[in-house]
Amino acid sequence: MPVQELRVTDSHGAVQTLRLEARRLTLGRALENDLPFPDDLLLSRRHLAIEPDGSSWFVEDLGSRNGTLLNGHPLRDRQKLDPGAQIEAGGLRIEFNASIPRHERTVVFLPQKESGRLLSASIHSSVDLLAGRTPGRKDGGAARVEALLEAGRTLAAHRPLDEIFPVILNLAVKGVGAQRGLVLTLEEGRLVPRAVKGDDFHISRAVRDRVLEHRESLLVHDVSQDEVFQGSLTMAEQRVRSLMAVPLQTDTQVLGLVYVDSPGFIRDFTEEDLALLTVMSNIAAVRIEHARLLEVEQAEKFHQRELQQAAEIQSNFLPAVAPDVPGYELAGQSIPCRSVGGDYFDFVPLFGNRMAIVLGDVAGKGMAAALMMASLQARVHLLAEEEQNLSHFVTRLNRSVAATCPAGRFITLFILALDPATGKFTYVNAGHNPPYIRRSGGKLEQLTEGGPVIGILKAMSYTAASGSLHPGDTLVIYSDGLTEAISPADEEFGEKRLEGLLHDSPASAQSLLEDLFGATRGFMAGRAPADDLTMVVVRRLNQ
Repeated sequence: MPVQELRVTDSHGAVQTLRLEARRLTLGRALENDLPFPDDLLLSRRHLAIEPDGSSWFVEDLGSRNGTLLNGHPLRDRQKLDPGAQIEAGGLRIEFNASIPRHERTVVFLPQKESGRLLSASIHSSVDLLAGRTPGRKDGGAARVEALLEAGRTLAAHRPLDEIFPVILNLAVKGVGAQRGLVLTLEEGRLVPRAVKGDDFHISRAVRDRVLEHRESLLVHDVSQDEVFQGSLTMAEQRVRSLMAVPLQTDTQVLGLVYVDSPGFIRDFTEEDLALLTVMSNIAAVRIEHARLLEVEQAEKFHQRELQQAAEIQSNFLPAVAPDVPGYELAGQSIPCRSVGGDYFDFVPLFGNRMAIVLGDVAGKGMAAALMMASLQARVHLLAEEEQNLSHFVTRLNRSVAATCPAGRFITLFILALDPATGKFTYVNAGHNPPYIRRSGGKLEQLTEGGPVIGILKAMSYTAASGSLHPGDTLVIYSDGLTEAISPADEEFGEKRLEGLLHDSPASAQSLLEDLFGATRGFMAGRAPADDLTMVVVRRLNQ
């Protein structure tokens, strides 16, 4: 069946192109999918499937929580994909068989036909030829030796990676006397032009594949006599006669290729030209690899410094110790799965000697979630100074967050306003995991009233509910990083396991928090957590 592609754009605008193979693919948040997007919390664990049927492709929603759109309409059942079909799932935009943008048509690959007039060489045979070690061949001449020396000197100078590609192309064109050329590198499986001299290049797919897959340097002496190129009107109009394509290769991998030709050129490229271009490209590939490694190392060092500073700043947003409230024990802790996290908990004073107990979970992880968490903390403290009614509090908080919340992001939030003197409380649950109250007799209750997550529906109003903490009662608020913790056998910790642990009478708020975190770590058995773990425990003492 014909080759088809998916162009996937995530919620941050990053784009990747995926070539479809003749098999079923699943997409979702879980890592076991063929196309996993674990940071997109609007996706279900197994969200949709794309599969071939005959010569056509079909898409099917797998019972996802938030649904799938096909060309702007809800996907109710299995549907055929037409060229250019648009799929929306979670924060992803997916285009089926996307057309190639005009700016990417610098290079056109001709149909897959094996050329009968190709001369091939390897890096080893090319070095032998230039060194005069091939029987019956003269050396490449002083000009070629000087070209290699110039390449070595020029590429030895320190330059940013993006500046290296034009240098490589200029050396290649000058060294073999070509008039046009381009340097292409492999980026996520696609060839991307990095330096170009000329335009409208037509390259045989057979040439491309032999260069990239077999690490061969290829020379076509006379394009007009080669069946692969005879049907190319563009090459005929440009009077391309002779061309070469060689791999940009290190000892371990092929990074891309260098292509040169000469429209209207009287002299064909020679075997010595091919050898020179091959060796120059090998030198260039090593320089590219060193530059990439240096950039990665520098970026990693800078990133680690930034994360360390961010983690220190974020730790100051969370309570260092729980407040001392007569008649109660309070404990709270947040463990980010990365250097910084998107979970937030707090104990905030309110009017009338009340206290707000807050736990929020920003969708996503890492620096973006941490920035939203900091913004949420500031908004909560500001509103706590102004708003006494908890339903109005969360309604205003949602309106404020939604005004600046990026697409695909949201926050689950639980907030409870407690009067320590009486034990009475009001609360709002905005799309968060329902907290548990363990009554003194062992019965478990969940707090579910409120509304949807905040940050998406700006005009949403939230409803507060009320209750009481009696002596001996314990309130446990947690983020989904606890119940969605995964064991080495890919089993979730789950609410039932949490409920089983809560049935035992806690010795203290702090000991219960430590026991629950310990049980979670034991369940994961050394597996790294996939999400932040946060918990707040409030226990009213018997008096």
